[in-house]
This record gives sequence, structure tokens and C-alpha cells, in this order.
Amino acid sequence: MNSTSYRQNITVQYCFPDNNSSCRKEIRTGPINIFLLIFLSCVSVFTVFLNLLVIISISHFKQLHTPTNLLILSLAVADLLVGLIVMPVNVMQLIDSCWYLGKMACCLLPVINSLVSSASLCSLVFIAVDRYIAICDPLLYSTRVTVCKTSLFIILGWSSSLFYIIMCLYFNDHFLPSQISTRCEGECVVVIQYSWVIVDLMVSFLAPCCVILILYAVIFNVARHQAKAVRAVRNDASNKQGIKVPSSSETKAAKKIGTVIFVYLACWIPFYLSSLLADSLVSVSVLYTVFGWLVLINSSVNPLIYAIFYPWFRKSVTFFVTCRIFKSSSSRLNLFPKQF
Repeated sequence: MNSTSYRQNITVQYCFPDNNSSCRKEIRTGPINIFLLIFLSCVSVFTVFLNLLVIISISHFKQLHTPTNLLILSLAVADLLVGLIVMPVNVMQLIDSCWYLGKMACCLLPVINSLVSSASLCSLVFIAVDRYIAICDPLLYSTRVTVCKTSLFIILGWSSSLFYIIMCLYFNDHFLPSQISTRCEGECVVVIQYSWVIVDLMVSFLAPCCVILILYAVIFNVARHQAKAVRAVRNDASNKQGIKVPSSSETKAAKKIGTVIFVYLACWIPFYLSSLLADSLVSVSVLYTVFGWLVLINSSVNPLIYAIFYPWFRKSVTFFVTCRIFKSSSSRLNLFPKQF
């Protein structure tokens, strides 16, 4: 009974009816598939909309032009590309088994996906370094970390990510269009060799994540001691004026960014663990699809973290809703009425 109802939910056609070498086309029309289409389409739109809010907020308001926010901006750009390019293509593949974008696009999609994920991880590494300097060396933070230097590092991060992907494109056979499995016209199956999975795991995940985790271990240890020092200083009535004391807001900021790091690792670790369970990873496998979407949904979660933890993001959204952003002086509006 179950197998009969399943067959009734799938209409078999051909991707290109006029082509004798066309693949069979499976259009999944069951209620579960329709629900998935609507849900994942909403996730894609949601991802684009929220990350656009983050990008416009940081770009528009001069008060948000800080080194840390520039790194968050870089992360939001990568998440925006996921929602704008990668998610719609994946939704299309879930509903319709055919590939209509050609062989070259089939090759470029994993490249784009790898680029934005590498750029995201680079941004998270730079954010960890930024928070490390802010917590461990607050007196020299403003001189060592500037908007100009941060912008250069962001460009360097995206450039190195692109260079790494180009190296994979030319020196790894599985990325070449000639190596893409196409048994018939309208199929896009990218087979990732196990050896490359190991290399990518080391270069694109383990090494940067170890750096991030080590830095945050140091950050939270120092922040704990600084919090005790702040309480002691506040209770000391004879505290000398003019001595800058590390602010507890830096500790709060480290915890907020640490949440972003934790969510990122929680989304990516299952994907890489599943990659190690087989000799090769096929892009149409069920396991690849499930954990692949878990990785993509991470791009939707980051703006939610900003909305929950960052008052400036919530206030900037209210300026959008009330149309105050369209005023000529709106870029100089105060988003921080209180120190936090």
C-alpha cells in the first residue's frame, strides 16, 4: 500500500522530450514534497531578507562602521549568496530530478558553494582574532585593529578562498566538467573523491576551527579574570581616574560571537563526519542532501542570532519599518542609547 501511494506521487517524464539521450524526469508531487518545497523556499527568501537587513544596517549607519561589524558584514555577504544562489538550486533539485543549467553550471555550483563556505570560515577566524585582541589587549585594540586593516583582511580572506577553490578546480579531477557523472542529458552528479574529502577536511575545516577554538578558550579564560577585575575596581572607591579598565561589554560581545561559532560548528560537523563514512560522496545521496541542507540553514541562523543578541540590529530594523532610514540624516542616527 505504501509503495503504491509513493508511485502515485511521482510522475515519470523526460527532462528533454525531444532528446533521445534525455534522463527520466521525476516530479515529486506528494504532500510531503509540496511542504518541503514551500518550507525550503521560505527558508531561502528568509535567508536573503535577513542577511540583506544586516548588510544594509552595517553599511548605512556610520555608527556601525567598526572592525567587528565589518567582519559580520563579510559573513552576511557569504550567507546572502547562499540564500540567493545555492539554496534555490538545491530546492529545484529536490523537486525536479532534472538539471537544466548545463554541464558547466553543474561544475560551478559546488565551487560557489565551497567559496562562500570558505569565506564564511575565514570571517569567523578573523572575528575570533578580533575578539582575542579586544579582550586580551584592550589598551592597544584601537591602534592594532582599524577599519582599513580589517577591510584588507576581508579582501585577503575572500581572495585566498577563491584561490583555494581555483586550485581545486585545476588540480582535482572531480571538479573538472569531464569528470562529472552524466549518464544521460539532464543529470548533474558530482562525485567527490575520498582523498579530496580528507584534504578539504584538514584545510577548510579542522585547521581554522582549531584556531578558532583555541582563541576562544583563551578569550573566555581572560574574560573571566577581567570580569573579576572589573567588579573589584568598581568596588574600589579610590580607583584612579584615567586608567582604562576592560569593559564587561567586551565579554558579552565574545559570548555573542561565540554563539555564532558554536552554531557554525554544529551545522558543519555532521556534514564532514558523514563524508568520512564512505569512499566517495555523491551529491545526490540522501545523507549528502540532509546534512547539506543543515549547512545551508546555518546561513539563516546567523541573522537570527544577531536579532536576538544585538540591540543595534533590532533598532535598525525598527528604522526600516518606520521608514526613518530614508531621511537624509538617518545614517547618523544613534543606535546605542545605552552602553552594552
